[in-house]
Amino acid sequence: MSEPIIEIDAISKSFGDFQVLNGLSMKVMPGEKLALIGPSGSGKTTILRILMTLEGIDDGHIRIEGEELYHMPGKGNGELVPASEAHLHRMRQKIGMVFQLFNLFPHKSVMDNITLAPMLTKGVAKADAEKRAMELLDMVGMADKAGSMPAQLSGGQKQRIAIARALALSPKIMLFDEVTSALDPELVEEVLNVMRKLAQETDTTMLLVTHEMGFAHDFADRVLFFDGGRIVEEGAPQEIFTNPKEERTQAFLKKIIAAGHRV
Repeated sequence: MSEPIIEIDAISKSFGDFQVLNGLSMKVMPGEKLALIGPSGSGKTTILRILMTLEGIDDGHIRIEGEELYHMPGKGNGELVPASEAHLHRMRQKIGMVFQLFNLFPHKSVMDNITLAPMLTKGVAKADAEKRAMELLDMVGMADKAGSMPAQLSGGQKQRIAIARALALSPKIMLFDEVTSALDPELVEEVLNVMRKLAQETDTTMLLVTHEMGFAHDFADRVLFFDGGRIVEEGAPQEIFTNPKEERTQAFLKKIIAAGHRV
């Protein structure tokens, strides 16, 4: 059995008086595809933002490939101290994130959006960065849009570019935060198809926060149902979606089905 690629150990996080996560622990194995589901405000997106170091933690530990994310060895014997910005920057390079609202640079071409980070953060030569970008654009079905500006693209196309941009840094872990929720319904499937392809063809570890239950069922090795900042239930998609054990999970899925979503 290999070691977890992500190990979250009793982390807590509050925003003012609101405790979003309360002593949360979980492990993710290399190459695993996880779907995080649950009501709004249950802590799902906060976990992704914490892993991406966009939010800090109040308590606990996170290890990526066995190495502390928010701590580093101090001068004392076995002592841990808060991570430096240089440590966070190095750890962050193992992780890519695709956001709900694309976050593309509006005044840069598709090609520049994808090549900028590898050139700036990893010192990749322009020709090599562009060659890799074209491979990724081809993978997401956007090879003909390399010279386009974001304003010329549909929402679904922008999201596919955002996925290619995240992959350009060759992360070991990919985080997807509600990547279809800002899209018109007819554009959702084109993005989900790219993610299906990614899940099937790569060994990248992937964490997905989604309300697309049908996609979560098809995509995930394991589904985690969150409520109130903790994991209420977890298991294989078939177990969670057809035979949930916890009343809270049953009630949530019943609402989702009533709203017309496939599970």
